[in-house]
Amino acid sequence: MKKTGIMAALTLLITVSVRAQDYKMGLGVRLSSSAPIVNNSVSLKYFFNQSTAVETLLSFGDPIALGMLIEKHKPLSKAGFTYYYGGGGFVGFTSPAPAGLQGVLGLDYKFPTIPFNLSLDWKPEINFTPDFSFEPAALGISARFTLK
Repeated sequence: MKKTGIMAALTLLITVSVRAQDYKMGLGVRLSSSAPIVNNSVSLKYFFNQSTAVETLLSFGDPIALGMLIEKHKPLSKAGFTYYYGGGGFVGFTSPAPAGLQGVLGLDYKFPTIPFNLSLDWKPEINFTPDFSFEPAALGISARFTLK
């Protein structure tokens, strides 16, 4: 019964017809696993065109950190779903300051009738300072209010 409900919800989302990327800017929050340096954050996403966006993440965890990602969005269907991938860097504001690179792979959905979008992503990080390490367990969900 639970699978039938999930399939019905997915079918409804897929049959709604909207453009592939229907917003210019989104502002909201990204909730993430606690392991990465850039975890729970304020998220600002801005599209330069239909397929290229920059996302800035300001994390208020421990440490306070700033990350920036360049993302390529590709449509999955006519239902407002896109998948995206990209990369960028981050820096933390503690002593010693953590810094490194981050990648992103995710799904984005813009609701057709309200100015709201959701994203689910994987954002692994390579930390160069203070110690070299790789953090693969960086899963997150973002909720943003959108502007055309």
